[in-house]
Amino acid sequence: MSAPAAMQTMVGNYLAERRRLGFTLGSSGLALMSFARYVDRLRHRGPLTVEVMAEWARHDKWNRGTPETWARRLKLLRPFVRYLRQFDSRTEVPDEAVFGPVPGRVAPHIYREDEIVELLAAARRLNPPGSLRPTTFETLFGLIAAAGLRVSEALALLDADVDLSTGTLTVRQSKFAKSRRLPLHPSTVEALARYRRLRRRKVRSNAETPFFVGTRGKRLGQPLSERQVHRVFIELRDRLGWINRGAHAGPRIHDLRHSFAVRRVMLWHERGIDIDQAMLALSTYLGHAKISNTYWYLTGVPELMALAGNKFERFAAAPGVGDE
Repeated sequence: MSAPAAMQTMVGNYLAERRRLGFTLGSSGLALMSFARYVDRLRHRGPLTVEVMAEWARHDKWNRGTPETWARRLKLLRPFVRYLRQFDSRTEVPDEAVFGPVPGRVAPHIYREDEIVELLAAARRLNPPGSLRPTTFETLFGLIAAAGLRVSEALALLDADVDLSTGTLTVRQSKFAKSRRLPLHPSTVEALARYRRLRRRKVRSNAETPFFVGTRGKRLGQPLSERQVHRVFIELRDRLGWINRGAHAGPRIHDLRHSFAVRRVMLWHERGIDIDQAMLALSTYLGHAKISNTYWYLTGVPELMALAGNKFERFAAAPGVGDE
């Protein structure tokens, strides 16, 4: 493995083999290529060691600097490292002893309605005034909150995917290589229409144009990067000074998706709708691979734990319950 690009070649071969078997390996593939470039820059010789892998894991591009983040990055390497062992049995496989176990899902920050209104208003005030930029971020954050999209799904939308005549979005080949068609609320359709009209005045568009585009300099009309979107969100979040009610370091864009799911389940509960019957529809709308990922909200989010607890108390107090 002493050739300048030896590790990049190995990762490329691994990814090609896995993708032939049907695995998409989107974000994990990018992480593996990042690791390969890191190793090749080191001009590492001999079998891979846990020390080299752990050092790469600490180089988190978001600079979170937490063992939990490092543990997740190290976990991404394990399937690839096991693949490498067939070529060199001395290759070390990292375990949880390095940074500890990867933590399970923790409670998100569930946005109140007023916080979402504040976020969209703050985006509307972004500089430069009157440009496409404020409307782009206001519409992007609003769509994620209103439709429960993943950030990556919203940024991957093409103009052709947004059908305002029928009020639907087509989310193509998302996280689990599935596509789905989502109905939208009329107010969401109206906001998307306003943004599209403004964007078309600023950027030449066709069916293949990204729906959300960069707005300045060479990025004008180009796809928005996820990194840029997170940077703008953090700037607005810090300016607004919300009190964090989740278990992450602070409120996240992805928590808008969580908030959408929680509000929907709470609304069903208030209306007396059979939640078990409705959860399958919600799971499909969100694009979850397993319905258990949707049911997690009932146990992982305090707002829904309170509802479930009250429901159980009423059940336990009903006549005949517990009688021998």
